[in-house]
Amino acid sequence: MTVVVKIGGARAVDPEGALADVAALREEGEDVVVVHGGSTMVDETLERLGIEPEYVETPGGVVGRFTDEATMEAFKMAMPGVVNTDLVAGLQNQGVDAVGLSGVDGGLLTGPRKSAVRVVEDGKKKIKRGDHSGTIEDVNDDLLERLLDGGYTPVASVPMLGVEDDGSYTPVNSDADRSAAAVAGALNADLVLLTDTRGVYRDPDDPGTLIDRVTTPDEYDGLRTAAEGFMKRKVMAAEEALRGGAPSVVVADANADEPIRSALRGAGTTIERDALPEE
Repeated sequence: MTVVVKIGGARAVDPEGALADVAALREEGEDVVVVHGGSTMVDETLERLGIEPEYVETPGGVVGRFTDEATMEAFKMAMPGVVNTDLVAGLQNQGVDAVGLSGVDGGLLTGPRKSAVRVVEDGKKKIKRGDHSGTIEDVNDDLLERLLDGGYTPVASVPMLGVEDDGSYTPVNSDADRSAAAVAGALNADLVLLTDTRGVYRDPDDPGTLIDRVTTPDEYDGLRTAAEGFMKRKVMAAEEALRGGAPSVVVADANADEPIRSALRGAGTTIERDALPEE
Protein backbone atom coordinates (compact mmCIF):
# COMPACT_ATOMS: atom_id res chain seq x y z
CA MET A 1 0.00 0.00 0.00
CA THR A 2 1.12 3.54 -0.77
CA VAL A 3 -0.15 6.41 1.36
CA VAL A 4 0.04 10.08 0.45
CA VAL A 5 -0.12 12.31 3.53
CA LYS A 6 -0.79 16.02 3.35
CA ILE A 7 0.45 17.85 6.43
CA GLY A 8 -1.26 21.20 6.84
CA GLY A 9 0.70 24.37 7.35
CA ALA A 10 -1.64 26.15 9.77
CA ARG A 11 -0.25 27.38 13.08
CA ALA A 12 -2.51 24.96 14.98
CA VAL A 13 -1.00 21.91 13.26
CA ASP A 14 1.88 20.21 15.08
CA PRO A 15 3.65 17.93 12.56
CA GLU A 16 5.59 15.84 15.09
CA GLY A 17 2.92 13.16 15.50
CA ALA A 18 2.56 12.80 11.75
CA LEU A 19 6.31 12.48 11.28
CA ALA A 20 6.47 9.74 13.92
CA ASP A 21 3.59 7.99 12.17
CA VAL A 22 5.38 8.17 8.82
CA ALA A 23 8.32 6.45 10.49
CA ALA A 24 6.02 3.77 11.92
CA LEU A 25 4.43 3.13 8.52
CA ARG A 26 7.84 2.85 6.90
CA GLU A 27 8.86 0.32 9.59
CA GLU A 28 5.74 -1.67 8.63
CA GLY A 29 6.90 -1.70 5.01
CA GLU A 30 4.44 0.87 3.68
CA ASP A 31 5.46 3.47 1.10
CA VAL A 32 4.65 7.04 2.10
CA VAL A 33 4.77 10.32 0.18
CA VAL A 34 4.43 13.51 2.20
CA VAL A 35 2.97 16.67 0.66
CA HIS A 36 2.86 19.75 2.85
CA GLY A 37 1.37 23.20 3.13
CA GLY A 38 2.93 26.18 4.82
CA SER A 39 0.41 28.99 5.12
CA THR A 40 1.68 30.20 8.49
CA MET A 41 5.31 30.37 7.37
CA VAL A 42 4.31 32.12 4.14
CA ASP A 43 2.34 34.71 6.13
CA GLU A 44 5.27 35.23 8.51
CA THR A 45 7.62 35.67 5.56
CA LEU A 46 5.25 38.17 3.97
CA GLU A 47 5.07 40.07 7.25
CA ARG A 48 8.87 40.29 7.43
CA LEU A 49 8.81 41.62 3.86
CA GLY A 50 6.12 44.16 4.76
CA ILE A 51 3.49 42.57 2.49
CA GLU A 52 -0.12 42.00 3.56
CA PRO A 53 -1.46 38.48 2.74
CA GLU A 54 -4.47 38.57 0.43
CA TYR A 55 -7.24 35.97 0.33
CA VAL A 56 -10.04 35.84 -2.23
CA GLU A 57 -13.29 33.93 -2.64
CA THR A 58 -14.19 32.23 -5.91
CA PRO A 59 -17.73 32.32 -7.36
CA GLY A 60 -18.06 28.74 -6.07
CA GLY A 61 -17.47 29.91 -2.50
CA VAL A 62 -13.93 28.49 -2.17
CA VAL A 63 -11.52 30.70 -0.21
CA GLY A 64 -7.90 30.78 -1.32
CA ARG A 65 -4.77 32.90 -1.34
CA PHE A 66 -4.16 35.37 -4.16
CA THR A 67 -0.53 34.98 -5.21
CA ASP A 68 0.93 38.03 -6.89
CA GLU A 69 4.61 38.28 -7.89
CA ALA A 70 5.81 39.46 -4.46
CA THR A 71 3.82 36.75 -2.67
CA MET A 72 5.31 34.15 -5.02
CA GLU A 73 8.80 35.22 -3.94
CA ALA A 74 7.78 34.66 -0.32
CA PHE A 75 6.41 31.22 -1.28
CA LYS A 76 9.73 30.19 -2.79
CA MET A 77 11.53 31.24 0.38
CA ALA A 78 9.09 29.70 2.85
CA MET A 79 7.92 26.45 1.29
CA PRO A 80 10.91 24.60 -0.18
CA GLY A 81 13.33 26.79 1.78
CA VAL A 82 12.06 26.53 5.36
CA VAL A 83 9.04 24.24 5.78
CA ASN A 84 10.27 21.46 3.50
CA THR A 85 13.76 21.50 4.99
CA ASP A 86 12.40 21.34 8.54
CA LEU A 87 10.07 18.42 7.73
CA VAL A 88 12.86 16.49 6.00
CA ALA A 89 15.11 17.06 9.00
CA GLY A 90 12.30 15.95 11.31
CA LEU A 91 11.89 12.71 9.38
CA GLN A 92 15.64 12.11 9.39
CA ASN A 93 15.49 12.43 13.17
CA GLN A 94 12.81 9.72 13.13
CA GLY A 95 15.12 7.44 11.14
CA VAL A 96 13.35 8.03 7.82
CA ASP A 97 15.54 8.63 4.76
CA ALA A 98 13.54 11.57 3.40
CA VAL A 99 14.16 13.58 0.23
CA GLY A 100 12.79 17.10 -0.17
CA LEU A 101 11.33 18.16 -3.51
CA SER A 102 9.46 21.12 -4.86
CA GLY A 103 7.04 20.70 -7.73
CA VAL A 104 9.68 22.29 -9.95
CA ASP A 105 12.24 19.52 -9.30
CA GLY A 106 12.23 16.98 -12.10
CA GLY A 107 8.96 18.47 -13.36
CA LEU A 108 7.22 16.82 -10.42
CA LEU A 109 4.08 18.97 -10.68
CA THR A 110 3.32 20.60 -14.02
CA GLY A 111 0.36 22.36 -15.60
CA PRO A 112 -0.86 25.60 -17.16
CA ARG A 113 -0.19 28.84 -15.34
CA LYS A 114 -3.20 30.99 -14.44
CA SER A 115 -2.48 34.72 -14.61
CA ALA A 116 -6.06 35.76 -13.81
CA VAL A 117 -8.71 34.32 -11.51
CA ARG A 118 -12.44 34.84 -11.07
CA VAL A 119 -13.30 36.22 -7.64
CA VAL A 120 -16.22 37.65 -5.73
CA GLU A 121 -15.68 41.08 -4.16
CA ASP A 122 -18.47 43.02 -2.44
CA GLY A 123 -20.96 40.56 -3.88
CA LYS A 124 -19.80 41.14 -7.47
CA LYS A 125 -17.96 38.74 -9.76
CA LYS A 126 -14.67 40.13 -11.04
CA ILE A 127 -11.54 39.08 -12.91
CA LYS A 128 -8.40 39.62 -10.82
CA ARG A 129 -5.17 39.70 -12.82
CA GLY A 130 -1.52 39.24 -11.88
CA ASP A 131 -1.97 35.83 -10.30
CA HIS A 132 0.91 33.36 -10.06
CA SER A 133 -0.89 30.04 -9.70
CA GLY A 134 -1.43 26.94 -11.77
CA THR A 135 -3.53 23.86 -12.30
CA ILE A 136 -1.66 20.58 -11.99
CA GLU A 137 -2.20 18.37 -15.02
CA ASP A 138 0.89 16.16 -14.87
CA VAL A 139 2.67 14.43 -11.98
CA ASN A 140 6.07 12.84 -12.52
CA ASP A 141 5.06 9.64 -10.76
CA ASP A 142 8.12 7.87 -12.22
CA LEU A 143 10.34 10.14 -10.12
CA LEU A 144 8.35 9.38 -6.98
CA GLU A 145 8.29 5.64 -7.65
CA ARG A 146 12.05 5.58 -8.24
CA LEU A 147 12.59 7.27 -4.89
CA LEU A 148 10.17 4.91 -3.13
CA ASP A 149 11.79 1.87 -4.75
CA GLY A 150 15.14 3.15 -3.49
CA GLY A 151 13.86 3.28 0.08
CA TYR A 152 13.42 7.06 0.22
CA THR A 153 10.40 9.01 1.45
CA PRO A 154 9.62 11.98 -0.82
CA VAL A 155 8.52 15.22 0.87
CA ALA A 156 6.99 17.55 -1.72
CA SER A 157 5.71 21.10 -1.81
CA VAL A 158 4.86 23.91 -4.19
CA PRO A 159 5.91 25.78 -6.26
CA MET A 160 4.84 23.84 -9.31
CA LEU A 161 6.00 24.36 -12.90
CA GLY A 162 3.47 26.65 -14.56
CA VAL A 163 3.44 26.38 -18.35
CA GLU A 164 3.18 29.75 -20.10
CA ASP A 165 1.42 30.29 -23.44
CA ASP A 166 4.79 30.22 -25.22
CA GLY A 167 5.74 26.88 -23.65
CA SER A 168 8.21 28.29 -21.13
CA TYR A 169 7.98 27.56 -17.41
CA THR A 170 7.37 29.80 -14.41
CA PRO A 171 7.34 28.63 -10.76
CA VAL A 172 3.80 29.25 -9.50
CA ASN A 173 1.63 28.43 -6.52
CA SER A 174 -0.85 25.57 -6.29
CA ASP A 175 -3.11 24.58 -3.42
CA ALA A 176 -1.39 22.01 -1.20
CA ASP A 177 -4.51 19.85 -0.76
CA ARG A 178 -5.04 19.67 -4.52
CA SER A 179 -1.32 19.01 -5.03
CA ALA A 180 -1.57 16.05 -2.64
CA ALA A 181 -4.70 14.91 -4.49
CA ALA A 182 -2.86 14.95 -7.81
CA VAL A 183 0.00 12.90 -6.34
CA ALA A 184 -2.37 10.38 -4.72
CA GLY A 185 -4.30 9.97 -7.95
CA ALA A 186 -1.13 9.44 -9.99
CA LEU A 187 0.14 6.79 -7.55
CA ASN A 188 -3.30 5.15 -6.96
CA ALA A 189 -2.59 5.79 -3.29
CA ASP A 190 -4.83 6.35 -0.28
CA LEU A 191 -4.82 10.03 0.68
CA VAL A 192 -4.83 11.39 4.23
CA LEU A 193 -5.46 15.13 4.54
CA LEU A 194 -4.30 16.16 8.00
CA THR A 195 -5.68 19.43 9.31
CA ASP A 196 -6.55 21.20 12.57
CA THR A 197 -10.02 19.64 12.98
CA ARG A 198 -11.24 16.05 13.40
CA GLY A 199 -12.82 16.06 9.94
CA VAL A 200 -15.89 17.55 8.25
CA TYR A 201 -18.85 18.47 10.48
CA ARG A 202 -22.50 18.85 9.48
CA ASP A 203 -22.48 21.76 11.93
CA PRO A 204 -19.01 23.28 12.48
CA ASP A 205 -20.10 24.51 15.93
CA ASP A 206 -21.16 21.03 17.10
CA PRO A 207 -18.37 18.43 17.45
CA GLY A 208 -21.04 15.73 17.71
CA THR A 209 -21.92 16.18 14.04
CA LEU A 210 -18.70 14.73 12.58
CA ILE A 211 -19.32 12.99 9.25
CA ASP A 212 -17.39 9.78 9.75
CA ARG A 213 -17.89 7.95 6.45
CA VAL A 214 -19.16 8.85 2.99
CA THR A 215 -20.01 5.85 0.81
CA THR A 216 -22.92 6.90 -1.45
CA PRO A 217 -23.62 9.82 -3.82
CA ASP A 218 -26.36 11.08 -1.48
CA GLU A 219 -23.92 11.11 1.43
CA TYR A 220 -21.40 12.88 -0.78
CA ASP A 221 -23.94 15.60 -1.61
CA GLY A 222 -24.42 16.07 2.13
CA LEU A 223 -20.66 16.34 2.60
CA ARG A 224 -20.36 19.05 -0.05
CA THR A 225 -23.23 20.97 1.50
CA ALA A 226 -21.66 20.76 4.97
CA ALA A 227 -18.16 21.87 3.92
CA GLU A 228 -17.55 25.57 4.53
CA GLY A 229 -14.62 27.95 3.94
CA PHE A 230 -11.28 26.19 3.59
CA MET A 231 -12.97 22.80 4.04
CA LYS A 232 -14.59 23.24 0.62
CA ARG A 233 -11.15 23.04 -0.93
CA LYS A 234 -10.40 19.82 0.94
CA VAL A 235 -13.60 18.21 -0.34
CA MET A 236 -12.72 19.41 -3.85
CA ALA A 237 -9.26 17.87 -3.45
CA ALA A 238 -10.80 14.62 -2.22
CA GLU A 239 -12.95 14.36 -5.33
CA GLU A 240 -9.97 15.05 -7.60
CA ALA A 241 -7.92 12.37 -5.84
CA LEU A 242 -10.68 9.78 -6.07
CA ARG A 243 -11.42 10.50 -9.72
CA GLY A 244 -7.68 10.36 -10.41
CA GLY A 245 -7.29 6.86 -8.98
CA ALA A 246 -7.03 7.09 -5.17
CA PRO A 247 -9.07 4.33 -3.44
CA SER A 248 -10.03 6.53 -0.48
CA VAL A 249 -9.48 9.93 1.12
CA VAL A 250 -9.56 10.75 4.83
CA VAL A 251 -9.79 14.24 6.33
CA ALA A 252 -8.45 13.89 9.86
CA ASP A 253 -6.87 15.61 12.87
CA ALA A 254 -3.12 16.19 12.57
CA ASN A 255 -2.86 16.51 16.35
CA ALA A 256 -4.51 13.18 17.22
CA ASP A 257 -2.58 10.21 18.57
CA GLU A 258 -1.09 8.28 15.63
CA PRO A 259 -2.80 10.72 13.26
CA ILE A 260 -2.11 8.89 10.00
CA ARG A 261 -2.66 5.34 11.19
CA SER A 262 -5.78 6.29 13.15
CA ALA A 263 -7.14 8.00 10.02
CA LEU A 264 -6.50 4.86 7.98
CA ARG A 265 -8.34 2.89 10.69
CA GLY A 266 -11.42 5.11 10.37
CA ALA A 267 -10.88 8.24 12.46
CA GLY A 268 -11.93 11.50 10.79
CA THR A 269 -14.05 11.73 7.66
CA THR A 270 -13.43 8.90 5.18
CA ILE A 271 -14.64 9.35 1.60
CA GLU A 272 -14.77 6.28 -0.63
CA ARG A 273 -14.53 6.29 -4.42
CA ASP A 274 -18.00 4.75 -4.84
CA ALA A 275 -19.49 7.83 -3.14
CA LEU A 276 -18.75 10.05 -6.13
CA PRO A 277 -21.69 10.82 -8.43
CA GLU A 278 -21.28 9.88 -12.06
CA GLU A 279 -19.87 12.68 -14.20
